[in-house]
Amino acid sequence: MKILLLIVIGGFILLKCNNNTEPKTDAKSTDTTTTAVTSSEKIDYAYLPINHEPDFWERGDQKNIAIVLNSLKGFETKNVDQALAPFADTVNWQVGNVDAKLSKDSLRSMFTHDLKNLASVKIIMNDYESVISKDKKQEYVSLWYKQINTDMKGKIDSMICMDDAKMVNGKIVELEEKTRALGPKK
Repeated sequence: MKILLLIVIGGFILLKCNNNTEPKTDAKSTDTTTTAVTSSEKIDYAYLPINHEPDFWERGDQKNIAIVLNSLKGFETKNVDQALAPFADTVNWQVGNVDAKLSKDSLRSMFTHDLKNLASVKIIMNDYESVISKDKKQEYVSLWYKQINTDMKGKIDSMICMDDAKMVNGKIVELEEKTRALGPKK
């Protein structure tokens, strides 16, 4: 009886293993009978070639996100020292109409000037991510948020922002910001 039970259980296990219909998800899968997209499926990209393979990025160090968010929080709370803390001594600054290599002292002057004209800054964060290139030579933190500024006269203005901060050894060495003005709040 025990032998018969072992044969039935063994047969059930083999039958279950052979009838597994879950799609394969490993990178080497070439199973074309499933509807899941596999990494071996050819995808036609509209803009190729680019200077690296299409899947060049992987998840980066999450500590970099905290570094960049703390800097932005410093700007929001008008704490210039906190905002500048993670910046390198020289930064490629690509924000608004400025595309220049700036010293940390120049950034300090710019932040101080901009913030003294604002009663408040409010950041509404939508998302962020940290990525690193597969060759480990480039790291970025990207932020997507809404910024609401109130000037000293009470006028409210807002914009949608997308920032890319290039990171080297835990320091921001480049900041590129793209914005879309939402206009004054009515």
